[in-house]
Amino acid sequence: MTQTGLSNPGSGMSIVWAILLIVFGFLAIAIPFATSWGVVLVIAWLIVFSGIFQFIHAFQSKGVGHILWKLLVAVLYLIAGCYFLLHPVLGVAAFTLALAIFFVVEGVFDLVAYFPARAIPGSGWILFDGIVTLILGVLVWRQWPSSSLWVIGTLVGISMIFTGMTRLMLSLAVRRLARS
Repeated sequence: MTQTGLSNPGSGMSIVWAILLIVFGFLAIAIPFATSWGVVLVIAWLIVFSGIFQFIHAFQSKGVGHILWKLLVAVLYLIAGCYFLLHPVLGVAAFTLALAIFFVVEGVFDLVAYFPARAIPGSGWILFDGIVTLILGVLVWRQWPSSSLWVIGTLVGISMIFTGMTRLMLSLAVRRLARS
């Protein structure tokens, strides 16, 4: 059975997609607020759709308590999603603050996880990751709300670049292996 298109990591299309990811990653970094705004709109729509599905699911539940709880959750999702759609700049600020808190908590957890594992070879990477993540969280938090203008878009762009580079390198490696 042969693979074609995107399912074959060494295909030309896989390489094209990798390059596009890299290009769009640099574009996301070049216009970070627009990227952040776009991310918030996508998340807002996902929250709205989740609210709609929660609403539908509520009526498939049994028991008044379950129905009322799921209706309450559905209404909360719908209100939050619509609020972010109507006020995306506030959504960007809220998501940036949540991201800063997430990084701080993750950094602290990584630092705590390092100590029981410090005798294991390579555990220094856990310590390094914890320190970098904690510093990143504190930096974003200290610059909030002004960091809202660039954080989400920049991080999405960096992620796209690294994903594209990884995909490109894997595609080229698979292509070299297929030729030999």
